[in-house]
Amino acid sequence: MTFPDPRTGDRHHLRAGSTADGPYALHIDPERAGWDHSALRILQLPPGGGHSFATGDSEWIVLPLGGGCTVRADGETFELHGRADVFSGVTDFAYLPRDAEAEIVSAAGGRFALTGARCDRRLPARYGPASGVPVELRGAGTCSRQVNNFAAAGVFEADRLIAVEVLTPGGNWSSYPPHKHDECRPGVESELEEIYYFEIAPAHGTEGLGYQRVTPSGPGKDTDVLAEVRTGDAVVIPDGWHGPSMAAPGHAMYYLNVMAGPGAERAWLICDHPDHTWIRGTWPEQPVDPRLPLYEAPEETR
Repeated sequence: MTFPDPRTGDRHHLRAGSTADGPYALHIDPERAGWDHSALRILQLPPGGGHSFATGDSEWIVLPLGGGCTVRADGETFELHGRADVFSGVTDFAYLPRDAEAEIVSAAGGRFALTGARCDRRLPARYGPASGVPVELRGAGTCSRQVNNFAAAGVFEADRLIAVEVLTPGGNWSSYPPHKHDECRPGVESELEEIYYFEIAPAHGTEGLGYQRVTPSGPGKDTDVLAEVRTGDAVVIPDGWHGPSMAAPGHAMYYLNVMAGPGAERAWLICDHPDHTWIRGTWPEQPVDPRLPLYEAPEETR
């Protein structure tokens, strides 16, 4: 890895602000991460603000985290209604192809995630409605979590980019059992670089926190992280068993997963840690956490 966080020396846990670059509160690209495909930028715009950028050799999805915006690219204009924040609702989004000039403007201001992946095919720019986002409840009991599969493989077409949102109620564990996707084994496991970007819901005047664990998965795959994460932090995972992601009691945890890799097939195929996969067998006996879903996708409007 080519960054560490200047305050901690950590190569994988990047604290809020440690990768800030111009208009971006967070800026992770393949060169800085020391890998080949996955990228993430968090763009902050003031009221009436705008930002233009070239997509270059990557495809991008503009995903509102808070606020709405207008996105222009390839002669298309997309009005994104957005949302108040990541804990209040599913959002619409815009897909931008490689080799394009893009502009994002926001009348009221806001924060927008740009999830990216180096790619080969140039697909058309297009709009993703909030009503089309599948909301999945995964796990059970204290392993219950919500997944917004806005750009999951098989849900929304892209060349290499896979991106989803995960919401974990306070006190629960997600990304559990620990799993990996750092080898190409057709039909069994995908090789995917992954970024976790975190936001933690405040409560009773306290900002909140969570924890993220990553452990080595074999020779040459030595990523080892035990990080206390707060809003604006990111964890980059080139390899290793990742999970659990632990939400402190009273504080819901949000994370945005961005993944891409070299495989010819765009697929999220994972391998559970053999010491912990048994936990899945306990889920049929437990109810899903009644706090979920935190929200559902809106009905399609005509």
